Amino acid sequence: MIPLTAVIQAHQFIKPYIHQTPLVHSPFLSEYTGADVWLKLENQQPTGSFKVRGALHKIGRLTEAEKARGIVAASAGNHALGVAHAVQSWGGVAADIFVPETAPLSKINKLRRYPVRLHLAGQTYEDAHQAAAAFADETGAVEISAYDDLEVITGQATVAWEIFREMPQVNAILLPVGGGGLLAGVTAVSQTIHPAGRIVGVQPEASPAALLSLQASRAIDPYDHEPTIADGLAGGFGAVPFAVVRATPPDILLASETAIRRAVYSLLAEQQLVIEPSGAIAITPLLDGRLDIAGQTVVCVLTGGNLDMTLLQEIVEEMGG
Repeated sequence: MIPLTAVIQAHQFIKPYIHQTPLVHSPFLSEYTGADVWLKLENQQPTGSFKVRGALHKIGRLTEAEKARGIVAASAGNHALGVAHAVQSWGGVAADIFVPETAPLSKINKLRRYPVRLHLAGQTYEDAHQAAAAFADETGAVEISAYDDLEVITGQATVAWEIFREMPQVNAILLPVGGGGLLAGVTAVSQTIHPAGRIVGVQPEASPAALLSLQASRAIDPYDHEPTIADGLAGGFGAVPFAVVRATPPDILLASETAIRRAVYSLLAEQQLVIEPSGAIAITPLLDGRLDIAGQTVVCVLTGGNLDMTLLQEIVEEMGG
């Protein structure tokens, strides 16, 4: 469903407005696991998250008629920032963005700096999504999905294209999973370039929608999740991502809230990286030893760095003793 040529074209299309983020070696995780571990730093994107890739690709390819209708998006924060950055980059379209009232202040403050209309709606991503859908019905605005859209997924897949260009024989890629856009994009590229490679998605125990969807052979979206500090991963697993990965399903592992906190703390203490819980979760299987990767080359995608400072202080005080 996603040819490699489409991903390469997407990368060229959005390249002026993103950073080709670095792959940095992790001496700490390499020594800890006996593997050669590298970190893909998507926290260094202009918005602090990989989500800007999919938003730029989708919005940049809207027709003039679609732009005239305006766009609307719902997000826990990072997709909203991606949409806002895309609107500023491409120009010519009005945007209304809905985020939960509980979204991290760091993300809300960033959003207010962009030329978009910001709406705070409800307590969860699903609340914001319902508000955005109602707005789209009322106004005719084009809804820009955070994950359930092939153009968005193709944009997210450019992460994998960058990884494989630098490390074509990487044995495993670990990445966070929420709605599934990144998982689908990385899986599609991997199946074309290096089908022997392993893709491992990690999501919170509080919101295991991807795991349950693959077990049930159907996309579960929305999903009534438990509270989690990995707010960007909470909710359902999209129908389009499910369709992309179902033939070659990746491994899905779950992480506890304590494990996610430990991951945030470890990246700060050992790598001097401020990574939000939804990004740090990618390293949890390495910290708890659930993967036998000794001697292998592994890349962990750290998807975002928009971490609320109050939460960071809490984690440092808790984990640092």
